[in-house]
Parts: sequence; structure tokens; C-alpha cells
Amino acid sequence: MDKKLATKTLAAAIVSHTFWGFSFIASRTALDTADVFVLLSHRFLLAFLVMSAVMLIRSIKVRLFGKRFYLLILLGLAEPVLYFFGEQYGILHSSTIFSGVMIAMIPIVSTLAAAPLLKEKPTALQLVFSALSVCGVIGIGLMSRSSGRLDIIGVLALLLAVVSAAAYTLLGRGISKEYTPFERTYMMLTIGAFVFTLLAAIGVKGDVRAYLQPFKTLSYTLSVIFLGCCCSVISYFLVSYAITHLSVAQATVFANLTTAVSVFAGAVLLGEPFSWTGLLFCLMILLGIYGVQRFSRERTGK
Repeated sequence: MDKKLATKTLAAAIVSHTFWGFSFIASRTALDTADVFVLLSHRFLLAFLVMSAVMLIRSIKVRLFGKRFYLLILLGLAEPVLYFFGEQYGILHSSTIFSGVMIAMIPIVSTLAAAPLLKEKPTALQLVFSALSVCGVIGIGLMSRSSGRLDIIGVLALLLAVVSAAAYTLLGRGISKEYTPFERTYMMLTIGAFVFTLLAAIGVKGDVRAYLQPFKTLSYTLSVIFLGCCCSVISYFLVSYAITHLSVAQATVFANLTTAVSVFAGAVLLGEPFSWTGLLFCLMILLGIYGVQRFSRERTGK
């Protein structure tokens, strides 16, 4: 990979996961007004409409059929559908620490699975730095108050989130030569909009007024716009672009950047407590991300 492309790819990964770091604040604000599936429906329906408008305005051609279309469907089911199911119910039925630790396992699971499935074997130093980044996430989780309980539903739900996130990365990487980042993102948003809107309609029992009621709150509307445009359209497109050019190990370690950003965002915007220990754990995350990029096989020539 030439230097210019490498810079663009890494910038795409950083921007996308930075947006996701702020998504926790937007989601927390929006969930004070609406049900989870109503929020997800509004978020992905808006994202789908924006993506469709971009496609029409820019005359972007989307060719979905004639290739391994079933893998594209599986991609959209893995994320956002199955991942959000697992994450939401996992957090609800487990402690803060346990859910944080489980989500932090996504880069490790993805990297290990990529070796036999995609023949992408990480270097020893990549595994070390990836583990360092995960330890930073776990450290931040241990600093937080352990709220919630832990039951079998929470464990299974979080396992679903981890597996689906890993599957999303592997599938996205595997079909990157068949489908463009735009095509992959468009299908993901389409499936997300359909599934979550169906679930939201069931939740409000077909009452259109109840479905639209949350938009009367300005903070909710602004949160949905941010989640739909920045965290769905822009972020998923940039991640799809990054996965096209980065190995699974290099791409997935950026997931831990989301945790570091969310900690800083909470401290700055919500006045949540922050300490030098928290800063140390965030630096561990950043150092781990740097190490995974620095010691890739492409750079070391191994």
C-alpha cells in the first residue's frame, strides 16, 4: 500500500470510530425519549434515505446482483442487525464491567478468526499490541461502577455481539473485491432500516403518532440526525473503505479507539469523573492501535 492510500485508510478508520465514540452520548440522550427499536428504526431509516439521496444526486451505480449476493445479505444481518440485538440485550442483562470486557474481545476474536478463514496471519507483535489495547479497555471498565446483573441471557447476547461484529469484519474483507464500500454500506443500512422499522412498528402496535412522537423533542431529533448521518452513513462507509485496504488485525483494533473517545467525551461534555489512571488506560489503547499498524506484515516484510 502506498503512503497516500495508507494515510487515507487510517484517517477513515480514525474518523469513523471517533464518531462512534460520541454515539454513546447521543444514544443515551435519545433513549430518554424513545424505545430502543424506535430509535434504531429512526436512525437507520434516516441513514437509508440519506444514502439513497446521495446515490441519486451523484448518479452512483449500485450493482448488487450477479455476484455472491448472499454474502452481502449476511453482512447486513451481522451488522447492524445481530450486533445491535446482542449489544443492547447484553448490556441490559449484564454488569458494566462484563459487557465492556466482552465487547473489547472483538478485535482479538476477529484477528484470530482471520488467520484460518482469510489466510491473514497476524505478526507476534500485532497480537501483543492488540492485547495491550484490549487491556486498556478492560482497565477503563474496571474503573466504572459495576451496574446491572449477570445472567445467561446477558452472556449469550454479548457472545452474539462479539461473533456478529467479527463476522461483519471478515465478510466485509472477504467480499471487498466484489462490492464497493458504497454498495456494502447501502445494503447494511437498507437491511437495518427494514428490520428495525418492522420491530418498531410492532412495538408501537402500528400507531404512527406514537412512532413519530419522539421528534417533538429537539434533543432527540438532533441525536437521531447525528446517529443517522455521522454514525451510520459516514462511519459505516469509512469502515467499509478501511476494511478494503487494511488487514483484519489492523482494522478491528480501532474498535478500542471508540472506548477512549467515549471516556473523553463523557468527561468533557457530561462532566463524568476522569483520572490519571483513566488517561493511562486510554494511552494503552492508543499505543496498542499504533503498534498493530506499525508491525503489520506489510511494513515488516515478513
